[in-house]
Amino acid sequence: MATKIISADSRTRSSISIFIVVGLCCFFYILGAWQRSGFGKGDSIAVEMTKSGADCSILSNLNFETHHGGEPVATDDSESKPKVFKPCRSKYIDYTPCQHQKRAMTFPRENMVYRERHCPAEAEKLHCLIPAPEGYVTPFPWPKSRDYVPYANAPYKSLTVEKAVQNWIQYEGNVFRFPGGGTQFPQGADAYINQLASVIPINNGTVRTALDTGCGVASWGAYLLKRNVIAMSFAPRDNHEAQVQFALERGVPAVIGVLGTIKLPYPSRAFDMAHCSRCLIPWGANDGIYMMEVDRVLRPGGYWVLSGPPINWRNNYKAWQRPKEELQEEQRKIEDIARLLCWEKKYEQGEIAIWQKRVNAGACSGRQDDARATFCKAEETDDTWYKNMEPCISPYPDVNSPDEVSGGELQPFPERLYAVPPRVASGSIPGVSVETYLEDNKLWKKHVNAYKKINKIIDSGRYRNIMDMNAGLGGFAAALESPKLWVMNVVPTIAEKSTLGAVYERGLIGIYHDWCEAFSTYPRTYDLIHAHGVFSLYKDKCDAEDILLEMDRILRPEGAVIFRDEVDVLIKVKKIVGGMRWDTKLVDHEDGPLVSEKILIAVKQYWVVSAENSTSSQ
Repeated sequence: MATKIISADSRTRSSISIFIVVGLCCFFYILGAWQRSGFGKGDSIAVEMTKSGADCSILSNLNFETHHGGEPVATDDSESKPKVFKPCRSKYIDYTPCQHQKRAMTFPRENMVYRERHCPAEAEKLHCLIPAPEGYVTPFPWPKSRDYVPYANAPYKSLTVEKAVQNWIQYEGNVFRFPGGGTQFPQGADAYINQLASVIPINNGTVRTALDTGCGVASWGAYLLKRNVIAMSFAPRDNHEAQVQFALERGVPAVIGVLGTIKLPYPSRAFDMAHCSRCLIPWGANDGIYMMEVDRVLRPGGYWVLSGPPINWRNNYKAWQRPKEELQEEQRKIEDIARLLCWEKKYEQGEIAIWQKRVNAGACSGRQDDARATFCKAEETDDTWYKNMEPCISPYPDVNSPDEVSGGELQPFPERLYAVPPRVASGSIPGVSVETYLEDNKLWKKHVNAYKKINKIIDSGRYRNIMDMNAGLGGFAAALESPKLWVMNVVPTIAEKSTLGAVYERGLIGIYHDWCEAFSTYPRTYDLIHAHGVFSLYKDKCDAEDILLEMDRILRPEGAVIFRDEVDVLIKVKKIVGGMRWDTKLVDHEDGPLVSEKILIAVKQYWVVSAENSTSSQ
């Protein structure tokens, strides 16, 4: 049953009055003041306006009355009232539709099937707005957010008890503190990464993208960011409440995910480094299928780090309280599969082992004659969405010389951000040439410059977690690249071109996803969402209302959305979000009113669930 709405108090009415007096021309100035404040409360508008005054000139070069063909956009007044979406009940505060605990328990536990994606049927979908918890506030800006998370935003203390001696997370007053420790790095993530950097070229841009399997609260990824390495971290939604939610609250990339029976939603040859720190994945099981999946997503020359059992079992079995024979057999299987995959062991010390994948198939002489070496079909290595993992080895792309890096050598970061990706240079993405790639970069630089004029806080640090729902070649993320933010580049599974491999070759991260389903994240985990052509792409595929409700679920209170689409599409979107507690403004394309593509800017209002199981705007 939907919850009752509490009317705004006098402070809110004061804010609304100021909003009206200032006028719509100042909408985004107010937005900037509101979101800079960090209070997470609507009444901060009044405070900031009193301090600063409104300078409407920041919008003077934009036409906020959208036109098509030089004429005002006509709307049918008889259909002007939007459907109003009510709040969901308070029990759905942390609802993750495709990883719902009750539904998960109906699936087999074998091979972690129950922890994989299992989305609700159409009749089971919620058609309400997910509320924020009472007391929710805007997260701390980066880099403070790496170390501190407001308790109200993720009010779960179980990890502070279970991991108390492992330096993961501590509860202090009204915040959680993340000391940077972990099960395998009691001296802190920095010291642990320094040890890895003695073997792996982490500090010079050679290693840019990393995969962290079973990431916990993602401290490894958090501390890699200051070295210009960006990690895609994942962990299942399990008994340790809110691991991925904590990671995203900290401003660290993460998704809910598991190595089970389905391929990881990433392209082949994506990551420069993969990592498991006591991630509890049975690497030697099922004919090595999990190591084969890591091999698929690891680029030639990339590194795999395994930290914890069974590494160096002779010295560690007593501390782990496990039989020597069991650990010995476990490590033997891992070493055997690594040889089959043609990984070279570079290091083993303490509880850390590091392997490097060979740069091409020529370095793997004799593997073709091994009876255990079954090879996957090359054309299926990037086909991952709900596709079963198979115990087969992903083939290397062909090379012309013994020293050539299979699939193409990458420049160090940041040079690789705008270098032509090997997948583009080789013509392996149909319809994408070097010329179209370069033109795409120019176009997105222009688009992003226009966005920054509309919303001046876009690269101020106020937005940390950003999502591009239809990323293409990653031009939006490249134009925004900054240590203040990161972008989750989503390539829809129905996109005309499979471009995610090229996105990774630029040193960016991303994921395949079908927007007819919920995204693998907790509510309120993105500050800014960019939706270019999403609703045109999914026209007649699924209901736009469902996509917008999912966007509302994953967007933070006071977060922003930038829609870019055809004007007729955006008018329909604007009507739907009119019943979702979003403030919107439709503006012209930066090239003027004669361009049919327009921009719709939206801001999600601040509101929370109250102690009486109702919702409040304060």
